[in-house]
Amino acid sequence: RDQPRSRGLGDVYKRQGYVYIMASQRNGTIYLGVTSDLPKRVFEHRQGLFEGFTKKHGCKLLVWYEGYDDIQEARATERRMKNWNRQWKLKRIERMNPDWRDLWDDIVK
Repeated sequence: RDQPRSRGLGDVYKRQGYVYIMASQRNGTIYLGVTSDLPKRVFEHRQGLFEGFTKKHGCKLLVWYEGYDDIQEARATERRMKNWNRQWKLKRIERMNPDWRDLWDDIVK
């Protein structure tokens, strides 16, 4: 799929910051991150454009995200969540996405 454009992405694109979780598979390796451009960042993970944790562990599925009006608020939430244990993160994913569906199509429509 081509890289998403920054226009026409609906409500998801109106936020200033996002905290998100990428996964390798259901209950697999997870990665927690923050970005100001969710479609672009998820595309980069999916394509393995940068060396690092997500490329090494195959974290290509967007399984959870949350938008914030302020990027600083998103960063603060990410820092808090990085201190959570894995089980708390899994519960957060399953509350929004019980089937661990890849949410990519939801953010690029």
